Parts: sequence; C-alpha cells; structure tokens
Amino acid sequence: MLVVPLALGLATAPFVAERIPATYKSETLIMVIPQRVPDSYVKSTVTATVEDRLPSISDQILSRSRLERIIGDFGLYAELRARVPMEDVVARMRQDIGPVEIQKGQQSFRVSYMSREPQMAQKVTARLASLFIDENSRDRENLAESTNVFLESQLEDAKTRLLGHEERLEEYRRLHSGELPSQLESNLQAIQTAQLQLQSLSESANRARERRLLVERQLVDAQTQLVSAPQPVSTNPQDGQLPQSPAQQLEVAEKALDVLKLRYTADHPDVRKMERTIRELKDRVAEEARRPAPPTPLPSAAQSPAELARQKRIRDAQADLDVIDHQLSSSQAEETRLRAVIADYQQKVEAVPKRESELVELTRDYDILKKTYDSLLTKREESKLAANLERRQIGEQFRILDPASLPARAANLSRRLAFSVAPAIIGLALGFLLGAFLEYTDSSFNHEADVARLLELPVLALVPAVVSDKERRGARVRRILCDLAGVATVLGSLAIVAWGFLRL
Repeated sequence: MLVVPLALGLATAPFVAERIPATYKSETLIMVIPQRVPDSYVKSTVTATVEDRLPSISDQILSRSRLERIIGDFGLYAELRARVPMEDVVARMRQDIGPVEIQKGQQSFRVSYMSREPQMAQKVTARLASLFIDENSRDRENLAESTNVFLESQLEDAKTRLLGHEERLEEYRRLHSGELPSQLESNLQAIQTAQLQLQSLSESANRARERRLLVERQLVDAQTQLVSAPQPVSTNPQDGQLPQSPAQQLEVAEKALDVLKLRYTADHPDVRKMERTIRELKDRVAEEARRPAPPTPLPSAAQSPAELARQKRIRDAQADLDVIDHQLSSSQAEETRLRAVIADYQQKVEAVPKRESELVELTRDYDILKKTYDSLLTKREESKLAANLERRQIGEQFRILDPASLPARAANLSRRLAFSVAPAIIGLALGFLLGAFLEYTDSSFNHEADVARLLELPVLALVPAVVSDKERRGARVRRILCDLAGVATVLGSLAIVAWGFLRL
C-alpha cells in the first residue's frame, strides 16, 4: 500500500515533466551613468531620481504597442497567437519579462526575458535593453525640451506684460513731468533760484524808481528854470535854433506843472508860481491870436549857450526817464513771469505726495514683474544648457554593463524537478491514507489488550488459529506474488523515470 502508489507516482514523473517545457532566461545588466558635467555648472531639468523614473519607463516599454511590435519582429508565441487573442499573448509576454527595479544603494538594474529557445531569449533581452536606453534618452530630452518651450512661452508672456507696464509707467511720467518725487529737489532748487531772481529784480526796480524820482526832480528843475528865466533871443542864424513861441512855452509850462503836482501839493509856492506863468502865457497866446498874421519871419537870433545847455539837460533827462520806464516795465513783466514760475513749481511740489503714492502702486507691480522676468530669463538660459546637455548625450544615461547572456541551462529546472517528484509524494501520501483508512475500518481484535479495553472483561485463555498446510502454502505464495508485484512495479517505475529523463 505504500510502495505501489509511490512507484506509480514516480512512473508518471516523466510525463508530468514533458508537460512543463524548459524555459531559458537571458539577463543583461544596465548601469546608470551619472551626469558628466558637474551640477554646479549645469543643472539638469530632470530632477526625478532613477528609482522614480524607472517605473514610468518600464510602463512605456511594456505597453501593448511596444510588445506587439517585438512579438511581430521576432515571431514570438506563434502557437499561442493561433489560439488566443493578442491581449492574452501580450499579458503572457509581460509575465515572461522579469521585474525591473533598482536595489537601494546600487546604480544598476537588470532586464531579463524567459523563452523556450536560448537564442530567442538573448535577442529579446537585447532588444528590451536597447529600448530602455533609448527611452531614457528620449524621455530626458523630451522633458528638457518641454521645459525649455514652457519657459520660453512664460518668458515671452512676462516680457509682454513688462513692456506694457513700462509703457504705462512712461506715459504716467510723461503726463506728470515735473511732479514726480525724483524731481522734488530740482523743483525746490528752481523755486529758490526764482525767488532769488525775484528779490534781485525787486531791488533793481526799487533802485530804478529812486533814480526815476531823481531824474524827474532834475527835469522839473530844468523846466522851471526854462519858464521863469528870461529867454534871450538869439539872432545868429548859425546857431541852428529858432526862438520858442508863446504856444510852445505854454506847452512846456503845462508839462512842468504836471510834474510839480506830482511832487508837491497845490499850495506849494512853486506850483502857484507855475500856475501864474501859465496864465500869462495863455494871455500872450490869445493876444497873438488876435493880431494879424505877420510877414514871413526872418531867421531868429540864436539862443544863448546857457539855454542850449538847459535844453540838452531836459532832453537827457527825458531820455533817462524813457530808459528807466522801459526798465521798469521789463522788470514788471519779468516779475510777473517769475511769480508765475514760482506758482507753477509750487503747485508741482504740492502734487509730489499724491504722485508718490501713485508711483508706489505702479512701481510695486513693475518690480514684481521685473523680478519675475529676470528669474524666468535665468531659468530659460539654464534650461537651454540642460537641453544641449541632453542632446549631446552627456547627461545621465543608461549603459549596458553586461550584454544579454546566452543561457545554457533551463531556468525552470528546479521547478520541473519539483513537479516531477510531486506525483511520487502524492502516491506515498495516498498509500499512507489508504493504510490509515483500512486500519480505521478494521474491527477485528489483534491483541488481548484490545479485548480488555473494549469489552472491559479479563482474557481467560487464547485459542490459536488452526491453519492447514495447504492454507499455509497459499498464504506464502500470495506473499511472494505480492512482493514480486511490488518489486516489478518499483523497477518499472524506475525504468520509466530513467527513460523519461533521458528523453529530456
């Protein structure tokens, strides 16, 4: 009951082993080569570690489109493709591809593939390794390019906003020129300069007025002397001057009276004297008007040198008055202009606090935009360097350290042995179970202790079994035949096992 099931299980081992085909595993070792330019010079845009990026790269390589292309290129799973859809074939290939992961503290990982043919396992493993290397390079380059494109767009947007803000700031400064906080010192200096000019102009105008009063006094004195003094008549035609008529003298006297009234009151003796002279001259003018027209007058006598000197003083004084009046009018116009300038600058100074608060609001946004633009410009340049680094293949790379191996021994040998021995173990277990079952179901008494235990009665005597010689010979023959059958079964099973494994 123990040997026969064990032998039968061993006999089925070769047939079970035939149902489990041999598979060969090819492996390649890929090493992670770090960036060959120091990070202090060029910072890579790929900040994720290899442990973080490797699962995504594996998912891309193990995608259905990639695996279907490999299956078609190498003609894998021909029998399976004839029986099941392509989704199941791709799932089977994913199972045959070994797990890809980097162990902690290591900078390498393994890529493996299992196939029934050693050469095919080697070829597929080499293809998978090349896909990992190409996908890593492409992934890093695409990430660097996408980062560069993103920074370019952000930089262009920041530049547009910065230029728009600069235009608004420039327009504000143009509209409020002179009222800006940076122009406060110049405005105050201009006000101070204008006030000094105004003070100097006022002092000059005061001096001009004093001089005018002096010239007016001289003119009045000369005109008064002209009217009150006897007028000698020059008869020398070479003097070039004619005697003054009463009408002319009256006109001069009236002007002199106007000048005296400006200086003195109506009761002043000089004013009264001049009024009497004017009345006399008016009488003389009226008397001459009643006389018949005289004949053509002869050239009058020449005036005296004193009279000529006096007239010259009058003309000089009148010219000085004209000059002084012109200076005073110019000073008045300049004073009006300076006061307007001071008022204008004062208005600009008073508007400075308001402009300052408005400029703070404008420049706050401008400073933020300027800092953002400068930061993006720096990052854009760094991104360009990183993109060039990836294009020239001097960044982080995958390199094959051990090429795909050509397996010489089946990778599932232990598994096949385990499945081959499994029927023998199962047969032995069945033998034990069968023996235990028969022992459990046997109700006969084999020992007197069994009788005493079950019946609780003492055993008084034992009656031996009476067996004839014929029965004894029959039992011996059965034992021999049973032993021979067991030995034959064991030898047959061993032969079958040897034959089967020789075939393998």
